[in-house]
Amino acid sequence: MNARLLLSTWLMLAISGCVSSTSNVAEFEADDADAAKQYYQLGARYYRNGSYELARDRLKLALEFEPRMAMGHYTLALTYEQLENARLATEHYEAAVRYEPKNYDALNAYAVFLCRQREFDEARRQFEKAVSVVENDNAEVMLTNAGVCMSRKPDFEQAEVFFRKAIQRKPSYGEALIQMSALKHKTGNDLHARAFLQRYLERNDPSAAVLYLGYQIEEKLGDERASGEFVDQLLRDFPDSSEAQHVRESS
Repeated sequence: MNARLLLSTWLMLAISGCVSSTSNVAEFEADDADAAKQYYQLGARYYRNGSYELARDRLKLALEFEPRMAMGHYTLALTYEQLENARLATEHYEAAVRYEPKNYDALNAYAVFLCRQREFDEARRQFEKAVSVVENDNAEVMLTNAGVCMSRKPDFEQAEVFFRKAIQRKPSYGEALIQMSALKHKTGNDLHARAFLQRYLERNDPSAAVLYLGYQIEEKLGDERASGEFVDQLLRDFPDSSEAQHVRESS
């Protein structure tokens, strides 16, 4: 994770009757900025290694030196999520997107967090902000995440809108295709579910979950040959999966 620092301007006040030179001010700022950067990098490293308490402490120190460091707030929010402190995670996500409103990764992470908290409407707004950032070259990912979130609400109509936008943006994006297939199956349109699944399989190797979805779709459509082929591949390639177990129990 690369740190993008938003360094605030520090105001030096002379209290001893003489004014500090410009070079001394710059040196003081550089020292604080360097300390913030080093604590951030150390905290981010601890976060990646799963040492969340250590990450929290170093990131808090980084923010003491640079309170407006968006990436510091973002990484600390992720850390508080892992520590199961939703209140502080929310506080730092809000700070991250306030100080760097075009950080689409932070906006996406905040939206996913809000969805887990079942704050679906606010999650949708944050996803839409992430997608609207012109520099975002992976908007199909955020659109698909938004669709998954709306499915959990549940708002299947809005979910389909997001999935279709993701597919329009990148027709080969597998996650959007398989999510659309699952949505169509869930809402009883298995012909369309089959079509989206076939598009997915043209470019992607199936997981156990994908093969099980294919089996379910073909069962609903009454195609025993096709459903049997999905079952055979599932039992052959993923014999220890929970999906294979479900098939064995239902047969």
